[in-house]
Amino acid sequence: MKRLRAALRRLVGMFSAGRREQEFASEIEGHLQMHIEDNVRAGMTQEDARRDALLKLGGLEQTRQAYRERGTAPFFETLWQDLRFALRQLGKNPGFTITAVLMLSLGIAASVAIFAFVDAALLRPLPYPNPEGLADVTESAALFPRSNLSYPDYFDWKRMNRSFRSLDAYEGTGYLLSTPSGVEPVAGERVTDGFFHTLGVAPLLGRDFYAGEDLLSAPRTVMLSYSTWQKRFGGRKDIVGQAVSLSGTPYTIVGVMPDSFEFAPHNNAEFWTTMHAGSANECDLRRSCHGMYGVARLKDGVSVAAALADMKAIAEQLERQYPDSNRGQSAVVQPLSELIVGDIRPILLLLLAGAGLLLLIACVNVASLLLVRSESRRREIAVRGALGASPLRLARQFVTEGVLLVFGSSLLGLVCAVFASQALLRLIPFDMLRHMPYLRGLGLNFHVACFALAIAALAAVIFSLTPIVRLSFDEMREGLTEGSRGSAGVLWRRIGANLTVLELAIAVVLLVGAGLLGKSFYHLLHVDLNFQPDHLATLSVSLPDKTYPKEEQIVVARRQLLDRIAALPGVVAVATTSQLPASSNGNTDWIRFVGREYNGKHNEVNERDITANFFSTVKTRLIRGRFFTPDEDGTKPRVVIINQAFVRLYFPNQDPLGARIGDTALSPKSIREIVGVVDDLREASLDQPILPAIYAPADQSPDTYFNVIVRTSQDEKTLLPTIVAAVHEFDPGIGVPDESTILEHINDSQTAYLHRSSAWLVGGFAVMALLLGMIGLYGVIAYSVSQRTREIGVRMALGAQREMVQRMVLKEGGRLAMAGIALGLVCSLAATLLLRSVLFGAQRWDVETLGGVALLLAAAALLASYIPARRAASINPVEALRAE
Repeated sequence: MKRLRAALRRLVGMFSAGRREQEFASEIEGHLQMHIEDNVRAGMTQEDARRDALLKLGGLEQTRQAYRERGTAPFFETLWQDLRFALRQLGKNPGFTITAVLMLSLGIAASVAIFAFVDAALLRPLPYPNPEGLADVTESAALFPRSNLSYPDYFDWKRMNRSFRSLDAYEGTGYLLSTPSGVEPVAGERVTDGFFHTLGVAPLLGRDFYAGEDLLSAPRTVMLSYSTWQKRFGGRKDIVGQAVSLSGTPYTIVGVMPDSFEFAPHNNAEFWTTMHAGSANECDLRRSCHGMYGVARLKDGVSVAAALADMKAIAEQLERQYPDSNRGQSAVVQPLSELIVGDIRPILLLLLAGAGLLLLIACVNVASLLLVRSESRRREIAVRGALGASPLRLARQFVTEGVLLVFGSSLLGLVCAVFASQALLRLIPFDMLRHMPYLRGLGLNFHVACFALAIAALAAVIFSLTPIVRLSFDEMREGLTEGSRGSAGVLWRRIGANLTVLELAIAVVLLVGAGLLGKSFYHLLHVDLNFQPDHLATLSVSLPDKTYPKEEQIVVARRQLLDRIAALPGVVAVATTSQLPASSNGNTDWIRFVGREYNGKHNEVNERDITANFFSTVKTRLIRGRFFTPDEDGTKPRVVIINQAFVRLYFPNQDPLGARIGDTALSPKSIREIVGVVDDLREASLDQPILPAIYAPADQSPDTYFNVIVRTSQDEKTLLPTIVAAVHEFDPGIGVPDESTILEHINDSQTAYLHRSSAWLVGGFAVMALLLGMIGLYGVIAYSVSQRTREIGVRMALGAQREMVQRMVLKEGGRLAMAGIALGLVCSLAATLLLRSVLFGAQRWDVETLGGVALLLAAAALLASYIPARRAASINPVEALRAE
């Protein structure tokens, strides 16, 4: 306790040092005067008496220092002195301080902002108990490595597997919700009874589904999402047990999910209903009809690889048992986290690598500035060392300055990172963001703070050691003379040159990456759509099953609805399709050709149901044959139109018109005749291949759900409210979700967004890297010129022309630039291996991109070297020689 009180007194003593120094000076002066008077009385002269008194006191300065150390904490006092001195030094050089802080904070902000996304998506575990035990379970086919499950296959997999504690299925759907203001389309999810139990999530209110509650004979029950409970039911605690009408069917509300619950694959679902296989669609009961996905929890000790082997063995057994429906059908088992973040993992890692390279350039630049500054402080440090400052004390001064520099940069960088991450978050389209619930609450959390702290610590170490290593303490003492100046300048030019080559190489890597991503995005936006997407408005239409239970009623309602829309001012043409163009490959059918041998192989093709004027509305060319006629309904012979990909695969060098196709059993109802061939309308997303496709008249297989496409003569977006109003006037019970334009549908797609965002962000990193690299090159050349002032003066005095001097300096910059470009091009060929999965229509060794980057960097390097070269050429030889 006594020691603690003494330490506290010493610490407090630091802050009252001025008053205590005055008191001690008065006291010691009194003691000294008493000794002098005694010596004078003893017969000494005044001078001898003072000298003897000082010797008895042990030296005036030594006594004062001993008193200070007894009254204060020496470490904290010297640290406080170092801090004040460091602040004064940084304040004396505002240009250096501001430049260093801005460059470092820029690198920290970019790295921390991107890491926040990486942490949210890749590092943070899924919000379920023991998330590592959850697996995504689906089927696999030749065209679709991850394809939907059929309900009979799911049922057999659940019964036969030995790897899962539980296996459940889910399927996205939509409902028409009856509200006091009318019918409203809402997103829903059909799940099996153990779905929430498998995830390990319990409801906030009410109960989970009972076992067997998903059977066809069980009562209809539903669970609400938390947001739906709050928005549509006012957060009422008595909501459990109440009824809600979904698509005209009453459901009993049995529970409400907690606010924290999220299921990224279908996170927009408002109502979670039990499966009731067979009630909504006869597809549920057919083994050949695939529409759902599986989620499982692994048994303890069972790996994903072991579960995959188990499911593949079951798939092979089912293939032998059901050769017609299960031919070529295998299984896919992967961690659930891979399903959720697998598509964006390469993009995020790429952006993090780009931000890391930018941070490295910033650190190299600041280290270069510190090296230059240490050269200018050589004499100062040498004088301090000669006056008795220990090497440790001098080193601690450098450490203090480095930590202060990093501290200010880190604070500014963190603030910028928070704003940058929120700005990036707002750029994500809403439809994509709702499938990324892991980004909710994105910001400065523990992981991000630790990452920022690690960067700051590493930067502090680098910036503290840089001047210490550069200025060895023997050289500091030699700095009092002029002899070491030339060698020090040469050594610095070598170090600075190497650092600049590294900076330029990193800038090349980022520029090549940005160039390849930009070229990839350009190719993506210019893929051949084979239709005209401008002036196309689109909306989905959901007819209530209770109002239109028969196919004839659906056909009549659709025709009348299209006639009403076609009569609107500004509408040029209107049509419907079962799936919008440029969406995805899917909704496929297995076909077989009449009159050809069949070996059981699944000939899988995209299948779309369209109205007669669909191709003319979207402006897709007819290659041969004819379009559908408006009267081709269920009473007429069944016909189809095919695309050219279909012709190339199944009718090479043949005329397909008149050929007939059917299902794998060639059932009479499935037989259809090919009457036309159209251009390869892009049904898939922009980066997917065009598959063979068949188009059937919508009136020959009517459905209550379809997409309306409207070609307009004016801005299609402004006409959308009028079109929606016309639909509701026709029948207020019709649901109209997802109104948009085709251009928005394409530009806001996940494929376009990921390519666009990666190109822009890496491009931004590359521009900043180029700017920082040019600053570094300029600094090296300018410092070299300042160190060679005498040499240049001698050259010019001996007759060297200004152009020759300018050319000499430009050559020095050119050598550094060429070395950096060469090293960067070699490194970029290796680094762009990371880009293989995100490039589209561009190779990583693209000669145009590599050559363009080399020319751009060479031109920028020439510009950065020109200013110091011109300054060197303007040196007055007389003044240069006199200054030395």
